[in-house]
Amino acid sequence: MADHLDRVVAQWGAERPDLDVSPMEVFGRLKRLFRLVDAELNRTFAEHGLDAPSFDVLATLKRSGPPYRLTPTGLMESAMVTSGAITQRLDRLEARGLVTRTRSDQDRRSRDVELTPEGHALIDRALPAHVANEHRLLAGLDEAQKAALIEAMRALLEDLGEGSG
Repeated sequence: MADHLDRVVAQWGAERPDLDVSPMEVFGRLKRLFRLVDAELNRTFAEHGLDAPSFDVLATLKRSGPPYRLTPTGLMESAMVTSGAITQRLDRLEARGLVTRTRSDQDRRSRDVELTPEGHALIDRALPAHVANEHRLLAGLDEAQKAALIEAMRALLEDLGEGSG
């Protein structure tokens, strides 16, 4: 079944047969897929009063295990948020009572970020909905297709320097 990207590639093939435009099939589909999936993920986050970066911070603290506390640098390295966004994100989460920042036991110049009881409760409600949504979004693929997709993306990320970090 042909899609929009098949038509784009065919048009370029007719217009510029000297160019191998096959990467457009991959990146065009990745971009379209990202837009669709991102909208679906954001809808679920919004149902819980969150956005993707806030969810990532709360989820990172939760998955870090007891005492559910990290330094801002540790959060930045573990969460899917940039260093520029972490302070603003923490300010908003702290204002909502979802995290607290306290002086670090390890380094008095540093402050640790910790989930509050409200933060625990929110991530415990949002996470199952998020995972169910991701399962729904992948329902069109069988297990072998999902495994192949994971391996292909892992290989490409490694080749582009992402490594295993």
